[in-house]
Amino acid sequence: MAEKKSWLIPGIIFLVAAVLGGAAYYFRDYFEPGPALVLPLSDCDLHDGPCTADLPGGGRVEFSILPRTIPLTKPLQLQVQVQGRKVRKVEVDFSGVSMNMGYNRPRLQVVEEGRFEGEGMLPVCIRQRMDWEAKLMLDTPDGLIIVPYRFETVK
Repeated sequence: MAEKKSWLIPGIIFLVAAVLGGAAYYFRDYFEPGPALVLPLSDCDLHDGPCTADLPGGGRVEFSILPRTIPLTKPLQLQVQVQGRKVRKVEVDFSGVSMNMGYNRPRLQVVEEGRFEGEGMLPVCIRQRMDWEAKLMLDTPDGLIIVPYRFETVK
């Protein structure tokens, strides 16, 4: 009877480790996306209207945020149009350029082939003026393509 109990604790530890390891493997792309092709930073101003970028290997992407003032703590309408390229999934990763503002990556929904829409929101910031980076994360059959854009918000 004592021999059966001696395996109980190591067995439970092994089972818990296996479950945690499986969960970490399953959600690995959620926390740390795989290798990606990162395009150069665009000089387009999202406040002026949609921004476009040519994709490597062909195709084009257009990205816009409404309202154009890009206010803090208010719903933002995110729109992405992809032409000439198959894209399975689109996420927009918002991050503060000079200050960590936490994880903020809304996933856009497919509206029709090549067209994605969704809603996001920027958190409140203690600074009067804040620089942000919005990274379009395009999941293509050839891998992840990241298209970065920078913009600023003012309280």
